[in-house]
Amino acid sequence: MRSRRCAGVLVALAVVLLPTGCRGTSSSGAPTGSARSTASPARSGYGARFLAVDECSSFGTAGFTEVPCTSERAAARVIARHDGAIADGPPCPATTDFVLHIGTQRTGGGEDGGATIARGYACMRDLEPPHPGDPGGGGGPRTIVGDCVYGSGHGQVRETACDGSGKRKPQYRVVRAVTSRDACPAATALYVQLGGEHPVGCARRV
Repeated sequence: MRSRRCAGVLVALAVVLLPTGCRGTSSSGAPTGSARSTASPARSGYGARFLAVDECSSFGTAGFTEVPCTSERAAARVIARHDGAIADGPPCPATTDFVLHIGTQRTGGGEDGGATIARGYACMRDLEPPHPGDPGGGGGPRTIVGDCVYGSGHGQVRETACDGSGKRKPQYRVVRAVTSRDACPAATALYVQLGGEHPVGCARRV
């Protein structure tokens, strides 16, 4: 998990842990989970690479599996795909709804001996709304401009839906992303660590 660091108007520091996962509920309210292959990628008919960009996954009690995007079981589409651990790779796009962690797997068999799926992660976008990764949606693996947070105690804040539909009401909204705190507007009440080229989020009370 990656961290958010916030500072209130009294310059008190706080840290919040952000999710890197999907579906199921993490401590921050964002989904978490993993994907598995049920067939050799080369023979699946869905593409040469397991959960490649623009391919789709289903949701189920047995986990996430790759399915044709035209299937009635299709629930989310891959919008970015990277090998390796998420902590070492590029961040998912800003409006990613959740992330699927893909462990190294051996699939198939027969004369060709099957195929190996490398460890990696897929950035997923639900096929239908609501989209928790959208600004103010209350979820997703990243905090972006337009998202809202609330104080969760012990110097932490966590994301929640800006429209008040979440379990907790919003207290602050990120209104701008800048390179340093001194670039935030005067009315900023909280600084949120976003990462990327503009790592500081300027948040106001709501």
